[in-house]
Amino acid sequence: MLRKLIAHLHPPVPEFVDRDCVFPFVYGDVTHYNCISIHSDYDWCSLDTEFQGRWRYCTGQDPPKCSFPFFFKQKIFHHCTKEGYIFNRSWCSLTKNYNRDRKWKQCSPQNF
Repeated sequence: MLRKLIAHLHPPVPEFVDRDCVFPFVYGDVTHYNCISIHSDYDWCSLDTEFQGRWRYCTGQDPPKCSFPFFFKQKIFHHCTKEGYIFNRSWCSLTKNYNRDRKWKQCSPQNF
């Protein structure tokens, strides 16, 4: 009886919960470069490049990673840059070609 109660209160965790989010991933014919909250109250990510029903909730460890080197304007960058950002903050591209894809994120202070 006690084992059933413990199993009910602490159900087994699916093994894929510890897997990394895949960025970018395609969900609903749209490419996503970060966690999304579509059809959910909480941010989640896909565990496959093309969403196959395998997902998990995002944590603070899951932001998408910068793609280095990346091409911006006529330059190649190998680290975060402040160039082109009007707030004088560092940023990076989430793809190899920012000019084409326009996907970016702000870098954390230790990245610049």
